[in-house]
Amino acid sequence: MKRIVVGAHYGLMDWLAQRITGVFMAAYTLVIFAAILGGAAASREAWQAFMANGLIRFISFLFILSLCYHAWVGVRDIWMDYLNSAAVRVILHVLTLFALVGYAGWAVQIIWRL
Repeated sequence: MKRIVVGAHYGLMDWLAQRITGVFMAAYTLVIFAAILGGAAASREAWQAFMANGLIRFISFLFILSLCYHAWVGVRDIWMDYLNSAAVRVILHVLTLFALVGYAGWAVQIIWRL
């Protein structure tokens, strides 16, 4: 008997994306924690100098994107699993997407403003 596969097939890719973004966010957290222990947060000027480094800004940007994508996959799955109404689901998907894009833009603006 031939198996009929249906659905959006998000499973493995989303599972893998959440694991990769989770590992990256954990590594970033360790880098920031090490920098704080190393004195990067000793003063406002020291912190600004640390965050002014191009590599730190870049990995901070990647952290923000990872966080937003990680949240998107999780919240999207919640909406898909627990909401029966397609209209409500679409509205919440759009609102969630707008919120996450807005938060990412706001965070990037803060990083580049330093």
